[in-house]
Amino acid sequence: MTQIPRSKVVLRGVVANRVRNAVEQCMEACEWEQLVPQGATVVLKPNLCTAVAEKVAASNTAYEVTAAVCEILLTRTRRIIIGESDGLRQTADEAFAASGYVELARRFDVTLMNFSKSPWTAVSCEPAGTLELPCALLEADVFMTLPVLKTHALTYFTGALKNQWGCLPQYDRILVHKYLDPLLVTLHRVFHPALVVMDGIIAMEGRGPANGKPRRLDVILASRDAVALDATAMRFVGLEPDRARHVVLTAAAGLGRMQPNQIEVDGDWPRHATRFEPAILDKAIAAMDYMTRYRWFVKYALEKDYIFYPVRALVQLLRRVGVVEGG
Repeated sequence: MTQIPRSKVVLRGVVANRVRNAVEQCMEACEWEQLVPQGATVVLKPNLCTAVAEKVAASNTAYEVTAAVCEILLTRTRRIIIGESDGLRQTADEAFAASGYVELARRFDVTLMNFSKSPWTAVSCEPAGTLELPCALLEADVFMTLPVLKTHALTYFTGALKNQWGCLPQYDRILVHKYLDPLLVTLHRVFHPALVVMDGIIAMEGRGPANGKPRRLDVILASRDAVALDATAMRFVGLEPDRARHVVLTAAAGLGRMQPNQIEVDGDWPRHATRFEPAILDKAIAAMDYMTRYRWFVKYALEKDYIFYPVRALVQLLRRVGVVEGG
């Protein structure tokens, strides 16, 4: 009987802050040069989900990780684009600035692209119907995703697959949250990143993806298989991959492997493995997620700071006294 090759996930520790070395070792173990032709156009998608200074370190892909990837790629191509989309609370340009990416782009002479301001084209994205997607991503020779290892209140875990949500250029993409899990499958099929380099230097547990607790892990993970990487990263921090529906659906669609016997882990697992506090999908988050299907709620509540922040403060108070905990 023919044995099916296993997906490879590479794990390297960051020793004495030598991020560049860890990233290079991960990329070389994934044979990245096979994926990037000389002179290719490469689009990198870090996770830049906040422009709030005190949240950047644990929420956003570290400057040092993206800088290391750029420096390595520059040995084969100078056509590198770093892209992100606007969100409800901040623009991609604000997130670039807060995370040091403006200086990074200047240092390496690479392009920063706000997907929300770039050209889009219509693509069938079931089950959400036709959506507009960034032309730069669809036309790139190589797409690489650079997520952060984090828990997530709605999807349980956010990593390589969930990072592609930020490839949707609509700032109000929360309106299609009702399709979140199956739509992430479609987005992975459309974008299909050639390589994932995951930032696990400062990760996040608890109420992720932006309001959880920072956890310093000092690791970099990488793989050509985003499903295998997400499943392995969850096991690495004591989470259960079967609880991340978007990962299960993507594996079921034949777009990656998630079972332990289908994955080869290259790295010192026992030295670095730990256990995370999972995110809690409480009543407040569940209610807000349900209401995001209504455009009026997004436009007149979530988008309005003078409504959103007082309500958030009230919810945080109610959480502290145990009123809104539980599903």
